Amino acid sequence: MPNTSNALDGVLVIALEQAVAAPLCTARLAEGGARVIKIERAEGDFARGYDHVVNGDSAYFVWLNRGKESLVLDIKQAADAALLARLLARADVFVQNLAPGAAARSGFGAAELRARHPRLITCDISGYGSAGPAREMKAYDLLIQCESGLASVTGSADSPGRVGVSAADIACGMNAHAAILEALIARERSGEGAAIEVSLFDSIADWMTVPLLHHDYAGTAPRRVGLKHPSIAPYGAFACRDGREIVIAVQNEREWRRLCETVLGDESIAGDPRFAGNAARVANRPQVDAIVAAALAGFGHDEAVARLQVADIAYGSVNGVGDLSRHSQLRRIEVKSPGGSVAMPAPPAIFDAIRRGVGAVPGLGEHSAALRSEFGGAIE
Repeated sequence: MPNTSNALDGVLVIALEQAVAAPLCTARLAEGGARVIKIERAEGDFARGYDHVVNGDSAYFVWLNRGKESLVLDIKQAADAALLARLLARADVFVQNLAPGAAARSGFGAAELRARHPRLITCDISGYGSAGPAREMKAYDLLIQCESGLASVTGSADSPGRVGVSAADIACGMNAHAAILEALIARERSGEGAAIEVSLFDSIADWMTVPLLHHDYAGTAPRRVGLKHPSIAPYGAFACRDGREIVIAVQNEREWRRLCETVLGDESIAGDPRFAGNAARVANRPQVDAIVAAALAGFGHDEAVARLQVADIAYGSVNGVGDLSRHSQLRRIEVKSPGGSVAMPAPPAIFDAIRRGVGAVPGLGEHSAALRSEFGGAIE
């Protein structure tokens, strides 16, 4: 079986990017073997300054920029704009997430570039897209989580909450990555590139399809239920005797019967008509949860896990970040960064059982001199 872990060898990506969504997309392209040249202002991608917790570097920047080359340009200057134009003449992919309209005003809009370079794949990443009344709105992750309704279905019953990672940025970056790969495949067949647009809002709107369909077709959106599932029961977190919490998930009637017999210790509960089928259990969730909570409160965490394993019931512990750091299933890689070596989670995809390597995190402008020499833009 061929090794596909470097399928993008020979693909040149130019990234006029900052923050999270676009850098995530191009980081995935770099992991696939593409050469990614990151264009930065003199002060650098502002994500470099989000924090300094990783050997003096930003956690966000270290995560999202490994394996790239950093080139400092001021595209308002004619010489640097000309250098960017030469880069794009040889590029396969151009990714940008400047403010709406900024790339076009600088002469690097998708329409102009695609007319000049028909094989080029452009990907414009924005908050709300290029059309519609919100297209000029500034957009950051938390703003999109709120604007899209995601925060309204996240959190406790008392108040909405932010998803604790940059969900809108991550969703958008993943969608952009997938779209670029589709465009590369299509170009192999047609010889033509493509102009792609991906927005943070559209990405989260897609994730919100199920709550939206409930609202539009059933007349009510799912309520916030904290660490519970809004449409499945029992599916949520319960406290054990030692204070640790465990989440259980019952997906069908066979599992419900096994839970009653092996964990709850009362098989008659399975025959109670109030709990006959998931819809009935959701309608009577307070009673279901009270029965499950009472049973699990009698067990320590490890004993509860053992009983759930015997019953073949899906479960997970409510862990903190420290627990993740110590988790036996966590795969790590070592990445070089300006401040030193960094241990971080490995790329999710594994090809042919081969652990993919990743390149170093670049210092600001680390590759400027070499790239100017290679592409004919030496500093005068």
